Amino acid sequence: MRRIRKTSLMLPLLVLIAGLGVAAPSGAQDKDAAESKPDSSQVRVLPPAYDAQMLKLAETLGALHYLRELCGAGDGQIWRDEMERLLEAEEPSEERRAQLIAHFNRGFRGYREIHRECTPAAAEAANQHLRLGVRIATDIPNRFGN
Repeated sequence: MRRIRKTSLMLPLLVLIAGLGVAAPSGAQDKDAAESKPDSSQVRVLPPAYDAQMLKLAETLGALHYLRELCGAGDGQIWRDEMERLLEAEEPSEERRAQLIAHFNRGFRGYREIHRECTPAAAEAANQHLRLGVRIATDIPNRFGN
């Protein structure tokens, strides 16, 4: 299947916008722009299209942080560090940052409540989360990247 670039879809839209701008006198444009500029407190920011996957990735990192340490993988703080890198790269709002951290903690605490020692089930859960994390981390840029 052929992928369509975002820029090819944007060109007709830009032409349409440019055409509309030519039709209005410049004074009217400035007045309209000033009147239509929304108050920043009224602007609603939508979450990214990949928000659900990011929340799942955060939860997966939390689960890995607990399970891999429980089963003696010797990863140390790598999964927590990966979560920090994710937050730095994403530059989320405070509300979204709190949601991502809450999902990380949910993944960690959920398995801490179930597994107190490394059992075959805990080791398998860790392996499943490794595969899931790789799949999500690969899927996000493939589906939503430029």
